Amino acid sequence: MLKLENPLASFRGLGAERLKLLGVLTGGHFFIHWFQQFYPVVLPSLKVGLGLNDVQVGALNSARQFTMGALDLPLGMLADAVGRHRALILASAILFMGSAYLLMGIAPFFFWAIVGSTLVGLGTSLWHPAATASLSVKFPERRATALAVHGMGATISDTITPLGVGFLLVTLPWDFVLQMQVLPAVLLGLLVWRGLAGFFSDAKSSSSRSGQIREIADLATNPLFIWLSVAIGFFQMGRLVVQTFLPIYLQEHLGYSPLVLGFYIALLHAMGTVSQPILGFLSDRFGRKAVLFPSFITLGTLFALLAAVAPGIPLGVVIGAIGLFFYTVLNVVIATVMDVADPNIQASSYGLTSLVTHIIVFPAPMAAGLLVGKYGITSAFLLSGALVILGAFVLVPLKLYRGTGR
Repeated sequence: MLKLENPLASFRGLGAERLKLLGVLTGGHFFIHWFQQFYPVVLPSLKVGLGLNDVQVGALNSARQFTMGALDLPLGMLADAVGRHRALILASAILFMGSAYLLMGIAPFFFWAIVGSTLVGLGTSLWHPAATASLSVKFPERRATALAVHGMGATISDTITPLGVGFLLVTLPWDFVLQMQVLPAVLLGLLVWRGLAGFFSDAKSSSSRSGQIREIADLATNPLFIWLSVAIGFFQMGRLVVQTFLPIYLQEHLGYSPLVLGFYIALLHAMGTVSQPILGFLSDRFGRKAVLFPSFITLGTLFALLAAVAPGIPLGVVIGAIGLFFYTVLNVVIATVMDVADPNIQASSYGLTSLVTHIIVFPAPMAAGLLVGKYGITSAFLLSGALVILGAFVLVPLKLYRGTGR
C-alpha cells in the first residue's frame, strides 16, 4: 500500500531559488485575487448604482470573460517570447486592475463599466499565463502541487477580500470604494516588480516566432487537448454562472447586506486553502482523472443544491462545501493541460486553453440571465450544476497523466 506523505513536505530540498519564485508568485497571486474577488462583491452595488438589468449584469461578466479568452493566448505567447521581462508583465497585471476600478468609479455609466470589466480581464490575462508557466517549468515533477500552493495565495485572498470589501461598502460610498483601489494597485505592483527583479534574467525565450506558432498549432490539433478543453469549457461555464448570480441571489432575493454577502462569498473560497495542496498532491501522485472526475460530479451537485437549500446555516454549509472544489479543481485542470503541452509553450498552452474554452464560456452569464428573467434565480444554479456534471463525463474516456504513484 502506498504511504501518503504531507503534501507540503514534498517541497523539502527543492532549493532556495525555486522556493523564492513560488513564494513571490504566491504572494502576488494574493494581490491579484483581491482585485478579482472585489468584482462579485461590488457587482450588486454597481447594478443598483447604474440601474442595470439582469442581462446587463451578465454582459459585464461576459465582457471580462471575453477579454480573458481573447488575450490569454497572445499574452501567453508574449510571456514565452520575452521570458526575461516576466517581472514587468506580472507587475503590470496589478496596475491594470486598479485602473479598471478607478475608471468605473469616476465615470459611473454602463459603457465605462464594460470598459472597466475588460481591464479586469486584461489584468487577469497578464498574470496567469506568465505565473503558471514559470511554476510549471520550474516544478515539472510537482506541477499540480506547485500550482496549488500558488493557488493558496488566491484562496486566502478570496476568503479575506469579500469580508473587507463588504465592510468598505457598508461604511463608504460604492463609487469611492472603487476609486480608491488604484492606490494599493500602484504600491503592490511595485512590490511584485521589485520582488522578481533580475529573477528571469536567464530565462529562455521561444526559439523563433514560426517555431512557437507551429508548436501551438500542433497542440491545438491534439485530440486530447481538444476534448480536455471541452470539459474545461463546461466546468468554467458552471463556475461563471454561479459567480455572477450567487451575489445577486444573496443580496436581492434574500435581502442580505453587503457585509453578510461578503461573509458568504468568503465561505465560497475559505475551504480551498486546505483542499488545494491536498488535491494537487493527490493528482500528482495518483493521476489527474482520479481527482477531476469525482470533483466535477460533486461540484455540479452542490451547484444544483443552491436552488433548493434553505437560507441561513444550510446555505452556508453548501457554499462552504463548494469552496473545497471551486478554485482548487481549476489548478488541477491547468496542470492537466500543461502535461500535454511542450515545455517551450507552457504560457501559450494556458492561453490557448483559455481561448478555446472562453469562446464557449463568455455567453453563459447572459444566457443564464435570460433564464433568470423567465424562470427565476434558481434556474441559474440548476443550469450551472448540469454544465459541470456534463464536463465530468467528457473526461471519462480521456487518457490523462496517471501520477507518480503508478
